[in-house]
Amino acid sequence: MKVLEKFLIGYYNYTVIATYFGGMAAIYGIYLCAQGDAFGAVLCLLFAGCMDMIDGKIASTMKRTSGEKAFGIQIDSLCDLISFGVLPAMIGYAIGLRSTFAIAVMIAFVMAALIRLAYFNVDEFERQQKTTERRKYYEGMPVTTTAVLIPIIYVLRAAMGSFFPIFYCIALMLIACAFLLRFRLPKPGTGGLIVCGFVGIMLLIALFTLK
Repeated sequence: MKVLEKFLIGYYNYTVIATYFGGMAAIYGIYLCAQGDAFGAVLCLLFAGCMDMIDGKIASTMKRTSGEKAFGIQIDSLCDLISFGVLPAMIGYAIGLRSTFAIAVMIAFVMAALIRLAYFNVDEFERQQKTTERRKYYEGMPVTTTAVLIPIIYVLRAAMGSFFPIFYCIALMLIACAFLLRFRLPKPGTGGLIVCGFVGIMLLIALFTLK
């Protein structure tokens, strides 16, 4: 993979492959939304979440240059914007959110994700100048939580009936607020990631069961 870097801009070692796959899944999910396939898009969101869950662990197995580390932070953040900012908003479009108010909510949701990611890109850069210690807390709700929250919300669509699009719109507003509000959330360790993986499997089963 290193050979590619002689001819192409970017980094192509194995530490970024999961991030790239997650980004590609999200882009395909956006395409599905444009076709009205919200179910397929939610599956893409779940897959992107799985890739995001493991990409950090994969990256930690390789000794990287400062450039590779900085690139990893930036590419992860950009893919997160597509996967957990743009894609959830587009799922709203796929389920029928078309009113001016709903469009404003979707724009606000993406902007909240964008502001959060840009802020913590700067914050992480400054933090790494002072310490190599890993973060123990999140400030505000990470955008990656949409990989679990949005599928949970989507699973409720049958019970909600015609109210579901409104419910989804309200959920997007609340999640967008949670992205930017200052409160602390403990960062999950290995046990937490295992629980997240289990929840993801249960959601996958529920999605296909209730399709």
